[in-house]
Amino acid sequence: MLTILQLPVLNDNYIYLLHDPLSGETAAVDPALAQPVLDELARRNWQLTYIFNTHHHGDHVGGNLELKARTGCQIIGAEADKHRIPGIDRCVNDQDTVQLGQQTAQVIATPGHTSGHIVYYFAAANALFCGDTLFVMGCGRLFDGTIGQLWQSLQTLQTLPATTRIYCAHEYTQNNGRFALTLEPDNVALQEKMADVATLRARQQATVPSTLAQELATNPFLRTDSKALQTAVGLQGGDSLVVFTRLRALKDVF
Repeated sequence: MLTILQLPVLNDNYIYLLHDPLSGETAAVDPALAQPVLDELARRNWQLTYIFNTHHHGDHVGGNLELKARTGCQIIGAEADKHRIPGIDRCVNDQDTVQLGQQTAQVIATPGHTSGHIVYYFAAANALFCGDTLFVMGCGRLFDGTIGQLWQSLQTLQTLPATTRIYCAHEYTQNNGRFALTLEPDNVALQEKMADVATLRARQQATVPSTLAQELATNPFLRTDSKALQTAVGLQGGDSLVVFTRLRALKDVF
């Protein structure tokens, strides 16, 4: 079984350490900083084998070069982002696979937040490491991708099993949920989710991971067919992409 550790860093980032106990191999997903990773590796007597980057932003690759220099790890990232990911050793594309010992991850291209964004899906572990494409009750804002790309990327992720655990890269949940409640205040699943979130955050605990089933019930960006949500944005009966575009614009100024 894949061991997953969640390291909170900076204001709201999460770095993930993935460890295959059979082989002893370890990967860091989107290391914003090197030292927290090095500290945890030392604490557990693990050796860093890989870095899996989802995209090129500094709060996802900031620790790359120091970690590579200190551990000799291999850095894996998107072919489309090879010129923007520091220290990249192996380029991957949509539907490629990467190995972490006995664990296999499928690479899924999810452009939108950035043009080269990818995610890593470990089917056997029921875990998706989705960077800034999908958040708990939210999605990434646009940088150099397009709204159509982001919409299609989220459509692709919705085809994964409903039990898939969603390991996103930021603790944005409470703000995302407040926005969602302005659109669907009568959504019981959303009300219950936000009550749980309030309890967790009061204890300074993580709200991540979520599950895809929870996201389908509460995340407005995955619920563009909701009549209540369409009415809330003034697009009742509207095309899903048009509704999604309006939602993203509203969230940008929320």
